[in-house]
Amino acid sequence: MHFVARLWRHLPALLLAGAVIWVQIRLCLLLCRYGALRRSLLARLALWGVAAVLVLWVSFGLVGSFAMYLRGGLSSSTIIWIRGVALAWSLASAGAFAALSLWRRIPKFNRERRGFVRAAGAAFVGAPLAAMAFGILVERRQIQLREMDVPIPNLPKDLQGLRIVQLSDIHLSPFLTEQELARAVDMANGLGAHLALVTGDLITAHGDPLDVCLRQLARLRADAGTLGCLGNHEVYARVEDEATRLAARLGIRFLRQQSSRLQFGTAALNLTGVDYQQTATQYLRGAERWIVPGETNILLSHNPDVFDVAARQGWDLTIAGHTHGGQVTVEILHQQLSAARFYTPYVYGLYRQGRSSVWVTRGIGTVGLPARIGAPPEVALIRLCAT
Repeated sequence: MHFVARLWRHLPALLLAGAVIWVQIRLCLLLCRYGALRRSLLARLALWGVAAVLVLWVSFGLVGSFAMYLRGGLSSSTIIWIRGVALAWSLASAGAFAALSLWRRIPKFNRERRGFVRAAGAAFVGAPLAAMAFGILVERRQIQLREMDVPIPNLPKDLQGLRIVQLSDIHLSPFLTEQELARAVDMANGLGAHLALVTGDLITAHGDPLDVCLRQLARLRADAGTLGCLGNHEVYARVEDEATRLAARLGIRFLRQQSSRLQFGTAALNLTGVDYQQTATQYLRGAERWIVPGETNILLSHNPDVFDVAARQGWDLTIAGHTHGGQVTVEILHQQLSAARFYTPYVYGLYRQGRSSVWVTRGIGTVGLPARIGAPPEVALIRLCAT
């Protein structure tokens, strides 16, 4: 019974590994029909040897129980990187397999164009692999600045142009170094913000350097200080209370079902933060009691899915993260496609309902997959403006 329970617990990973292995085999079979691979037995043997190594790597990376057998000889960061690269290869090779299958359905061209067709086919099939490599080695580390004007009805004159810098989804872990986080903090400090916000997911898992992350965030400089809310990975790592306590010692206040009233000239900004709102629960239960009539009310929620409820309750602006902007997103016919769209309509950017708005940032770090494609990391600067 114990074996059956363990097998059931790892069944999703086993099924995913099985699908990945099937794709590797099918991809190799298709590749062996083309060019030098078709003519050379040695080349085919080399291809299958590489495929065997990759299958072992993918199996080791995707099925967590395999990793445990070698845990004593490998560091946790190495395990995480193995899993991340395995997942990256799985997605890229699945894309290559789909591209090759599609290419085979295109009618053959005449002999004069055959060389061009072969080169185009190779580029078409290799594109997913090249994109994934670029996402891991380059785009993941290219932190950008995104500036956004957010319209708010009846915004007081003294809040007009208020500059709010936001850092979110940091995920300080093997996929993000302290130096990269320090670069993001330096970028934020160069913006002359009136207020700094941190909207959750400081780390990825238990054992990640939470104290290091908070020490870097304590360097944020803004007129009204640094406030924030916590994310789902603080829940998973069971560090909500610890993060709140350590942050308070460093001058960062995480609002956990709490409000903070900030004064700017003659105008007040009512800022409220909530802990991560689980999708299986009722969003923002009782949060309307923190809304102050006649003031500008801003809600900090790591999960942007709360926006429908926040708009009904009357929040002027919700500031969120969580989605990483999709992390891996592809534009087809002017539509952004990513896995995030399967679980939320609020993937990235500014959305409005009536008098309410939600801003969703891409954040800085990555989780699961050490890559960003079409969704580079960012430091966000929000400017409040009257409508």
